[in-house]
Amino acid sequence: MFVGPSPPHTPLVNRRNNHRPRTATVSSALPDLFLAAVSLLFLWPSPKPLLSLPPSRFSFPLTPRRRSTAMSRRSPPPCPPPQRFANPQSLSDWLEPRLPSDSFAAWGVKPGTKNRFANPQSLSDWLEPRLPSDSFAAWGVKPGTKNVHNLWLELSDGETSITDSTPPVRAVSVVTVRVIGKNGNILVEGRQELSDGSVRERFRPLSEKMKPDETPEEAVFRAVKEELGSIFSGEDDVVQRVKILPGSYSRRVEEKNSMSYPGLPARYALHSVDATVRGLPEEDFCTEEDECDGETVDDSEETRAAGRAVTVKRHHWKWVSPGSVRA
Repeated sequence: MFVGPSPPHTPLVNRRNNHRPRTATVSSALPDLFLAAVSLLFLWPSPKPLLSLPPSRFSFPLTPRRRSTAMSRRSPPPCPPPQRFANPQSLSDWLEPRLPSDSFAAWGVKPGTKNRFANPQSLSDWLEPRLPSDSFAAWGVKPGTKNVHNLWLELSDGETSITDSTPPVRAVSVVTVRVIGKNGNILVEGRQELSDGSVRERFRPLSEKMKPDETPEEAVFRAVKEELGSIFSGEDDVVQRVKILPGSYSRRVEEKNSMSYPGLPARYALHSVDATVRGLPEEDFCTEEDECDGETVDDSEETRAAGRAVTVKRHHWKWVSPGSVRA
């Protein structure tokens, strides 16, 4: 049997990929991996969505309500019963050990504070060790002087303040009105008749202690009405008769011993103006202070002090030349 030559050897080739190059085989696997990854994401279990309700079914306050606790339900401790004081002195005795001594001592002494002295006797007890004994004993006894009731009323009305020193210093604001007449003369108060029968020499222009928070202009009108008003009819408006001269206002501070309260130094803040008062007599004249209503039944400390204070009953006025008036 004749055996011919064998055919040439042909290598085995993968028939499915025999039409693709080798590089195409590697890149063809990438889409398969991407699809597998996407499939895993879909197959991975996702968390259940939170249950949400329509907002219209429920409403909540903007400020949450506090949870009540046993502490909040507990009632506050009872307040101590209010203190009752029969008079100002008993209040002063109760306050003194409960407040700083320097602060309490400034009540009614420091300007702008209320009168800390419950009555004239407490003021007298405070003044006695701080003033020369012979001078203090002359208050209300020496002709032309005032007594401790006058000073206590000044403190109560806010017209005067007094320093906590030895000796104390009385501070007061005064308005002085130089009333000018038709011929250029100045009206001065020559003397005063006091309620105790004594006479006090003055020879100074119209002057008056100022009230708290009172302007100099307001004090001028009040001073004219109180000390000169009796010369006019009772229904007359005294304010319409007063004219303050423009540019005449001046102020100065003067320190000297008080003539009304011997031994008590005084510091005066003097507010001066020139003015004219229509309808005044051209010759010397006198005016009277308004009397208190005798039917008053008020039994306050102020009323009792006013009844024992030395007051002015009558003012005597005269016209003098400008050069003779003390500055």
